Amino acid sequence: MAMRVKEVADLVGISVRTLHYYDEIGLLTPEKTTESGYRLYTDDDLEELQQILFFKELGFPLKKIKEIINNPSFDRHKALVLQRKMLLEKRRRLDKMIATIDKTIQHMKGEIQMTNKEKFEGFDFRHNPYEQEARELWGDEAVDKANAKIGSMSKAEQEAMVRAMNSIYKKLAALRHGSPESEEAQAAIKEWYDFLNHNFGNYSLEAFKGLGQMYVDDERFTKNIDQFGEGLAKFMRDAMAVFADQNKK
Repeated sequence: MAMRVKEVADLVGISVRTLHYYDEIGLLTPEKTTESGYRLYTDDDLEELQQILFFKELGFPLKKIKEIINNPSFDRHKALVLQRKMLLEKRRRLDKMIATIDKTIQHMKGEIQMTNKEKFEGFDFRHNPYEQEARELWGDEAVDKANAKIGSMSKAEQEAMVRAMNSIYKKLAALRHGSPESEEAQAAIKEWYDFLNHNFGNYSLEAFKGLGQMYVDDERFTKNIDQFGEGLAKFMRDAMAVFADQNKK
C-alpha cells in the first residue's frame, strides 16, 4: 500500500522537507502521485530510501549516493552486504572510543593510570579497510565517465542516443519469443553490449551478465524494459548471459 510523504516521514524519523528535497534533486522520486499531485511512496521507494539512509549514515554525500543507486550495475544485495561490513567496522571503532572515554574518566578521578597510547585508542584516521571494496562496486571512474559523456552531449545528441537505445529494445522485443542463443538474438544483444560500452562506460562481460540479471531482479528495470514487450527483460537476461559466457577468453 502506497504511503503519503507525512506517513513516510513519521515512519522513518526524517522531516517532510528532507523527502521533498530528495525528490527535488532526483535522489528519490516517488513512483506514484495522487490526482491532486501528492507524492505516494511504494514499497520499492521505501527500499530505495533505506539504501539512501544507509549510505548517508556511512558518510556518503548525497551527490555520490545518487550516482551509486542510479548506476545500471548497482546491486542492492551486494550493497547491503558491504554496508553491513562498513557499519560493523564503524561500531568497532566507536566501541573502542567509548572504552577510551570510560578509561579517561577513571584516569581523571585518579582510579587508574593511562599511557599516552591508551589515550588515543579508537582514533583512526586512515582509510576504511572496506573503501577499496566500495570503490570496486561503486567506483567513481565509470560513473563519472558516463555522466561526463552524457553531460557533454547536445540535446540533439541525447535524443539520438535515446532513439538508438529504443531501436535496440524493439529489435530484441521482436526476437523475444525465439531462442536467446540464436544468431539473430546474439547479434542484437551484441549491439546492446556495444551501445552500453560506448555510452555508459566500460562493462566487463561479467558486469554485463550481472546487469542482465538485475533486469529481472529489480522490478523497476523489468517494468521499464517490458514496456517494449512482455517478457523482454527475461529474454535479455538470458541472451546477455549467453553472450558473456560465449565471449569469455
